[in-house]
Amino acid sequence: MFDDMQSTGHEQIIHAFDQNTGLRALVGIHNTTLGPALGGCRMWNYANESEALHDVLRLSRSMTYKSAMAGVAFGGGKAVIFGNPAKDKSEALMRSFGKFLQNLRGGFVTGQDVGITSTDVLHMHKETKYVVGLPPEMGGTGDPSPMAALGVFNGIKASVAYRLQKDSLRGVRIAVQGCGNVGSKLCHLLHKEAAELCVSDLDTSKAEAVAASCDARVVDIDQLLFEDVDVLAPCALGAVLNDDSIPFINAKIIAGGANNQLDDESVHDEMLLARNILYAPDYVINAGGLINVAHEIMKLPDAIVEKTKAIGDTLLEVYHRATKQGTSTGKIANHIAEERFRRRCS
Repeated sequence: MFDDMQSTGHEQIIHAFDQNTGLRALVGIHNTTLGPALGGCRMWNYANESEALHDVLRLSRSMTYKSAMAGVAFGGGKAVIFGNPAKDKSEALMRSFGKFLQNLRGGFVTGQDVGITSTDVLHMHKETKYVVGLPPEMGGTGDPSPMAALGVFNGIKASVAYRLQKDSLRGVRIAVQGCGNVGSKLCHLLHKEAAELCVSDLDTSKAEAVAASCDARVVDIDQLLFEDVDVLAPCALGAVLNDDSIPFINAKIIAGGANNQLDDESVHDEMLLARNILYAPDYVINAGGLINVAHEIMKLPDAIVEKTKAIGDTLLEVYHRATKQGTSTGKIANHIAEERFRRRCS
């Protein structure tokens, strides 16, 4: 574990265990140069502890870079809870995790992610003040997924303008992988702009519901990545861009809401560049949810929409610099984020 932390630049990995509720969780705190660690809490049925550790290391590092690119004064962190959210979740489990958060005294602030709902966050809040995404009547800004979807939507528009030289999404063919909170809301935004959609989800009922309301075509989950489209928008789990998938992707642009879309950042970013596929670095385009909760903490709700819409401008800066330097968009985004760390440290 310490070798993993050293190679990724992590500050802390914290274990949580409660025998009474069955809580088993990890919190990864990557870098707090820009401020306290902020990131979502994920509940997933991990095969083993190594898989969970790998996930929390990747996700928390991504949050550091996401905060830097979004221009918010927070560091990167992430929590993962072991278990099947459909079967193993309970109020007692969420409250136990809330007690654990409270003991960290603000060193890590969390909210919704895969497998964790707004109700779960409210259960945590019964034991801790260090959660975000609370309803407005409790002083929060509510579910952050609409802003996450809005950020991806604006990122897609910027990407289409840059690569396809189109100022409209009308008739642009877009494949959305994942019809959860973010993916479904993104589909509705794209549908309003007259994009041509195809969708998929592990839960076919979710895909069918989105297809019915957005005039979309449902595609088999194993086929969607390879559809002949203009834009591929991964909005489910990570590592979908890998050695096996990249050679067969037909999209001209990849711009979606999933975290850690590249299985190996150092390799697969270059593979996309070699195939002339424009890649929107995931932690840049999907920062809308982070922007939402960061401004909830800072008590600046009026700035959320404007900052989220600016994600498109940030991507355009990345694209222009990558083209000028003849390198990948991921490397440029990393370089810009790291420039911001260095300025803060100097």
